[in-house]
Amino acid sequence: MRYLRFDKKESRRARLSNDKFALMSHVWGRFVDNCVACYKPGPNLTVDEQLFPIKARCRFTQYMANKPDKFGIKFWIAADVETKYMLNGFPYLGKDPSRPKNQSVGETVVMRLMEPYLGKGRNVTADYFFTSLTIAKTLLKRNTSLVGTMNKARRELPLSAASQRGVLFATKLLRHERSTLTIYQGKRRKSVALLSSMHQTVAIRSDRKRNSD
Repeated sequence: MRYLRFDKKESRRARLSNDKFALMSHVWGRFVDNCVACYKPGPNLTVDEQLFPIKARCRFTQYMANKPDKFGIKFWIAADVETKYMLNGFPYLGKDPSRPKNQSVGETVVMRLMEPYLGKGRNVTADYFFTSLTIAKTLLKRNTSLVGTMNKARRELPLSAASQRGVLFATKLLRHERSTLTIYQGKRRKSVALLSSMHQTVAIRSDRKRNSD
């Protein structure tokens, strides 16, 4: 295996000047194309990051303190929720010059990963890094809904949603067009916000344990 190569040494320097992932991009591209072509996912997809550990010298190696393996190559991955099948993915190579200035990294990643599956009535689930009202609106225009936890520090949210303090075990609902933001005060100084453009109604239940569904 030490002599196995996936690119041509003669043209490597030229390709690396335009593509940091040039040594593997051709093979990875064909792999992803096959993932898209050979599997029809269900109605629910998810988007997240995954760190593939590596010890080799690499210009785009990432350090992530919260991962079991601290160093590696970070990939953005889209997967089928039910089967865990990887549908699409690409490596994080640093600043992307093609990303629009008015678009966040999370929004760019979601749209790129979901491109083969837009316009087909599916839903995508994501965490707070990717979730925003802007991306929810953009996806709805392509007949795709979004469900995800949301960072309450985002500027697009009203001040009433940004506070971490509130009535314990209380639920607050905010509505904007076809998207609903549900904020639950599970602890005295910590609340959780969930944005959904999939659910048109939100059911709240109170019981003796003071938990909310």
